[in-house]
Amino acid sequence: MTTPETISADDRAALAESIRELLRRRSDSASVRAASRAEGRIDRPLWDALCSEIGVAALAIGEQFDGAGATFAETALALEEVGRALAPVPVFSSVVLAAGAVVAAGDPEASARLLPDLASGARTGALCWAGAPGWTAPGVTAEAGLLRGTAEYVLDGETADVLLVIAGRSDNPDAQTLHEVDARADGVTVTPLPVLDPTRALSRVTFDEVPSTTIASSSDIAERIRTLAWAMLSAEQVGGAARALELTVEHTSSRTQFGRTLASFQALKHAMADMYVQVEAMRSMSAAAIDAVVHDRADAAELAAAAHVYCSENYLSLTGEAIQLHGGIGITWEHDIGLFFKRAQADAQLFGQPHDALARVLR
Repeated sequence: MTTPETISADDRAALAESIRELLRRRSDSASVRAASRAEGRIDRPLWDALCSEIGVAALAIGEQFDGAGATFAETALALEEVGRALAPVPVFSSVVLAAGAVVAAGDPEASARLLPDLASGARTGALCWAGAPGWTAPGVTAEAGLLRGTAEYVLDGETADVLLVIAGRSDNPDAQTLHEVDARADGVTVTPLPVLDPTRALSRVTFDEVPSTTIASSSDIAERIRTLAWAMLSAEQVGGAARALELTVEHTSSRTQFGRTLASFQALKHAMADMYVQVEAMRSMSAAAIDAVVHDRADAAELAAAAHVYCSENYLSLTGEAIQLHGGIGITWEHDIGLFFKRAQADAQLFGQPHDALARVLR
């Protein structure tokens, strides 16, 4: 296996293309919509294929834990393709948030216990974090290893096998710790939530005096996970924005008005050129944040927050423009552009809204 330092641009391009081809074959619009209505709201066969045929879940996990020994930069390639397809698979929830939390904690025993199954995709994980106000403070508290409280907005919590829980202490909410819980343990209640974005399942997870295994971690574990999450989310947003632009170009190139294709009108050409610039600027910002996170640079948190602000705002702007350029069909359930618009709206709220991220950068 090549080390992260020796993964070439050609290898990375081949990885991205293999993922894109698999998603092209297995995750078309009809499949995405069907999975969003299925039990658990994920495409389990597609997830199994991504893990067994390409090893997507193993990319950022070290070889000593049965992973591929690459980095989160390679996982970001997978996320970009998943974002293009809006594929309802737990790449972000299980690979980035759950496995990423374990990796960030650096506890050897927890890593040996959890990462091999997460790397194979045999088990999936979900991160329980946000309280009712959002990600400013955990919704769960820990006392003597027992968890109580409610975590909101848990990604793919319905289908997770293991829960990684960021918890505060009842006597000191700022002292946050990381815990492991079997998703089917007594006292754990998972409630599916109605969502704006049907391609991303969210749940509420309640803990009623649930015994947990504490994972040794630093006191800044929540902020480290937030930095990773924002950087990786930006890669998914790049993929979604790029696909939204493609759909817009396809639509305006095939529809006619006054005997001309819509794409031939200068105003629409300029609008789509601006959208292209937005996508490429998002790509550069995302790449800078991910590189900083992978190499654990001092500016990683700042760049991740900047990527969240920039990519969220531009994804919102681009998909809004795409809706306008599609005309009346753009606001119908039947057309896929509306799904990207909803994903952009939902993504901007994850792990702290853009204005919260901007405040963190300014501080």
